[in-house]
Amino acid sequence: MPVPTPGDIHAAAQTLARLTEYLRENPEPAEALGLIEPLLDEYTGVPVQLADALRALARAVQEHPATPHTVETDLLIQELRTAAWEQADQHTLHYALDDLRSLYRKAPETLPECGPCP
Repeated sequence: MPVPTPGDIHAAAQTLARLTEYLRENPEPAEALGLIEPLLDEYTGVPVQLADALRALARAVQEHPATPHTVETDLLIQELRTAAWEQADQHTLHYALDDLRSLYRKAPETLPECGPCP
């Protein structure tokens, strides 16, 4: 697997920014949910991937021979690991998508009001 570059990561962040801008334009809920779904997949979504990346960064820093072994370093590594746990906790957001889909399936069809019917 090729090593990702800062440009690759920047492109991913830009894609998320474009998605956010698009969602601010109020697309159809089904379309919006479809776009968000891959981001919140319970196994491969952003919360899980970001948590894994933060843990891997903490391990890489801790195990690197040039890393100073100080209290400050230990605190920073612990901060990364805590953030990883907090991100991993967000993996359940995919349930919110399921609930939203269910809400729209159950909602009765509403017609625009055109005035009193005879």
